[in-house]
Amino acid sequence: MNAPTPPPVPPAGPVLRTLIMSTGFGRGHHQANRALDTALRARGVNLHARHADFLTYLNPVERTVTAGTYDLWLRYAPGIYRAFYNWTDRESEPRAVVGTFHHMGLRGTLRDVRAVNPEAVVSSYPIPVAAAAAARTRLRLDFLNALIVTDYRVHHHWARPEADLLMVATPEAAGQMADWKIPPERVVVTGIPIAPVFRTLIGADRAALRERHGLRPDQPVILISGGGTGTFRALRGVLNELSNLGRPVQVLVLAGADGQGVERVGGATVHRLGFTTDFPELLAASDLVVGKAGGLTVAEATTLGVPMVIHEPIPGQEEHNADLLQRHGAAIWARQLREVRPAVLRALDPDTHAAMSAAARRLGIPDAADRVAQAVLGRLGRA
Repeated sequence: MNAPTPPPVPPAGPVLRTLIMSTGFGRGHHQANRALDTALRARGVNLHARHADFLTYLNPVERTVTAGTYDLWLRYAPGIYRAFYNWTDRESEPRAVVGTFHHMGLRGTLRDVRAVNPEAVVSSYPIPVAAAAAARTRLRLDFLNALIVTDYRVHHHWARPEADLLMVATPEAAGQMADWKIPPERVVVTGIPIAPVFRTLIGADRAALRERHGLRPDQPVILISGGGTGTFRALRGVLNELSNLGRPVQVLVLAGADGQGVERVGGATVHRLGFTTDFPELLAASDLVVGKAGGLTVAEATTLGVPMVIHEPIPGQEEHNADLLQRHGAAIWARQLREVRPAVLRALDPDTHAAMSAAARRLGIPDAADRVAQAVLGRLGRA
């Protein structure tokens, strides 16, 4: 196991006032921002940060149109969301869509910018970047407007011309920013920031972790990736496939678990855990992740070298994440439910698993949060 992360350096020097904005679409945006906060403090930065969920800035109509519609589409009409994702992924996107970004949540943004008087505003979602730019102009302030891109592909909405600094997951994503005519000097490849605990779990004793969490050491452990909101529509079908593999497995269900407890379903021992702070250790104890392909989940799994079998990713962004993982040999994309069982059996084959695990580790950037912190401090002249 790698050495533990050293304790934070005691804060010193001038205060760094920062407004850090995320949105409540799942857990990924919040997780990335918390990882950045931790990385800055670990460097000894005297950080005074206000964390804000941009959804709380929206009025009821704006919240319904954004978060409400998004949730409904994912639950009941993912095809409509895919069409919207593709329709807006172009420079000729209607002004009726992009023209609203500078006004949505502006009142709340102005309030917090006035209160914090930040040197930096860092967002992990694109719309707050536009609102921050509008507030900067309205209040005649000078601060760094930075964006952490938490997907592996740059949709048009991520290519914010208002941002002074855009931090992306891969060199491929940096090239996509260039395609959207974002000046290359504003773009830094950092990876997607994840909590420092994942670095401490690289090379961890998997058998010891399983014993700690009541799992058998002699049966594969499969962790279901259902997303932070528990909207994984295919959960029941995937569990059915995993219960009929023809070999015993242990299946961990977190978000979206129907109750809690352990039950035997066919050849699978299903652990329904619900929300747990033990996710990092459970991921490190797993042989395989099956399900969605959210940006943070991908960053965490690749850091730990855990391969994925992806099924029913969120249309658009997660499909592109799945494509990247499959192209690099770190995942198998089971596009149909009937493909899940053979994909899992293939991924559990010892030789295939070893190759996929190595491919995942090659994609992982364990110190992404440190790189993001370095990029922000560098632009502020504090590195």
